Amino acid sequence: QCIISLAANHEAEKNLLEARLCLEQILTFTHYTDAIWTEPIGCKRQDLYLNQLVKASTKLSFYELRNQLKNIEIKLGRTMEDRQEGIVRLDLDILAYDDERHHLSDWERHYIKILLPQLSL
Repeated sequence: QCIISLAANHEAEKNLLEARLCLEQILTFTHYTDAIWTEPIGCKRQDLYLNQLVKASTKLSFYELRNQLKNIEIKLGRTMEDRQEGIVRLDLDILAYDDERHHLSDWERHYIKILLPQLSL
């Protein structure tokens, strides 16, 4: 089991849709939360972010999953130059893998706390 956060502040609706299509290739039993718009936190740009969570199963190891997520980000156009400018075409982070939490500071973010109850099945 894993929980992954999806976020984008550039062509966000399109990029999250494309990300979900890519995730369906590597995840099974996916359950997505609603996507919600949030204010940027500590960013150069003031573009709103579109955020969403997915809870799913995977046969990939943590490291294989992390590498696949980074490959999806690159496939959808994420570059170091954009990152330096505060443009986030897509950010995919593993918040939990099995019973282990990752990106611990993200768990305290307001939108995570709003979306997490939607993953209770």
